[in-house]
Amino acid sequence: MRTERDSMGEMAVPETALYGASTQRAVLNFPISGHPLPAPFLHALGLVKLACARANEELGLLSAAKSALVQKVAREIADGRHDAQFPIDVFQTGSATSTNMNANEVIAHRAVQLADGAGAKTPLHPNDDVNLGQSSNDVIPTTLHVSIAIALQTKLAPALGALTAALEDKARAFDDIVKIGRTHLMDATPLTLGQEFSGYAMQARKAGERVERAIAALAELAIGGTAVGTGLNCHPDFARRVCAILSAETGISFREARNHFEAQGGRDDCVEVAGQLAAVATAMTKIANDIRLLGSGPRAGLAELRLPATQPGSSIMPGKVNPVMSEMLVQVGLYTHGLTQTVVQCGRDGHFELNVTLPLIAHCLHEAIHCLANAVRVFTERCVVGLEADEARCRELVGRSLMLVTALNPFIGYDQAAAVAKEAFATGRTLREIVLEKKLLDAATLDRALDPRSMTKPAAKSHA
Repeated sequence: MRTERDSMGEMAVPETALYGASTQRAVLNFPISGHPLPAPFLHALGLVKLACARANEELGLLSAAKSALVQKVAREIADGRHDAQFPIDVFQTGSATSTNMNANEVIAHRAVQLADGAGAKTPLHPNDDVNLGQSSNDVIPTTLHVSIAIALQTKLAPALGALTAALEDKARAFDDIVKIGRTHLMDATPLTLGQEFSGYAMQARKAGERVERAIAALAELAIGGTAVGTGLNCHPDFARRVCAILSAETGISFREARNHFEAQGGRDDCVEVAGQLAAVATAMTKIANDIRLLGSGPRAGLAELRLPATQPGSSIMPGKVNPVMSEMLVQVGLYTHGLTQTVVQCGRDGHFELNVTLPLIAHCLHEAIHCLANAVRVFTERCVVGLEADEARCRELVGRSLMLVTALNPFIGYDQAAAVAKEAFATGRTLREIVLEKKLLDAATLDRALDPRSMTKPAAKSHA
């Protein structure tokens, strides 16, 4: 151990730690979950510190030598080289001041190492130099927005794009396969398997569009507001410059918040993102559930799809294979809904000039994005890409369906068509047999009307 000092006095710190007394106090104060803040959040915090140092140098507030050291270490943090130096628990001070000071101390200590190695020691003060023009109250909300936007852009958006493409491929491949539709879990009129999959593909595409809207919702940054939004001890051009640097670093268009009091007191933008993630999880769950139901069987279920066999499904039933990829994605959807609901409550429970649930919001949103992105990617690769249609089974179920009678409405009317369907169901006879027996239509007209393929398109039919 070594002895470090902060404004509260001396503190013993592990000899190999780059952090100092303030961080060690937080480690001792918050032995709660064992979960540190997510690595992508910490990496974005490095980018924010880099941008702040560069902006301060451009404004003539920080020397070029000090700025260079801050930026170099901040880049190392952004690259993930110092993740182990951020041990503070998620459940800490609600502003994450402890984590902001953790970053300031790591940068200050590591900068001394780098300067010594270069032969010219340039000490940095964690507050006066590294935290210049900043407060935890604007740095952490800024980091929250930047880190979530990056995660959405680099993880979830590509995963949803790949799923969309795979589902569109299946929609094209299955275009000629006519199957029975289902509403209320009951037989309905026919459609093609390709049409059904086009719906799933559009759900995935719209999920990707929701992610883009979520990124846009995070564009305004709190940096420049300092303690309560007034910008005390901050150059008036600082925030604009920081946002420009972060935009260049990430390729995401960030801008200074229109109102700094809203940007620090409220977390409505994060609640909006949580809503978009909940919608994405809902779509993924719908797709996963439908695919596992369409593949149910192989003999006592629907069995219209053949799902890829990925692993044995039972420790007692030989040969059993389960829809494990769908089950995995459904569970991730449920987990995501829990995480996003937590974010909604976090946003609701902010008070006055600062929301103090920032670490938990960061944890929940990053966890949701991480799990969703991985689940969607694996589901695409191990399930959707390998899906096959059982065309014979689809034809069989279409042929047995009584809802083909719907196509007779324009010819014989709803009431008479309903009577035909009920008689067919009660007697086990076919619709065709009953219609011909009752001389309701001639054979040629009936065959045209009951052609399942014609029912999948909105072409008008002539009355007999």
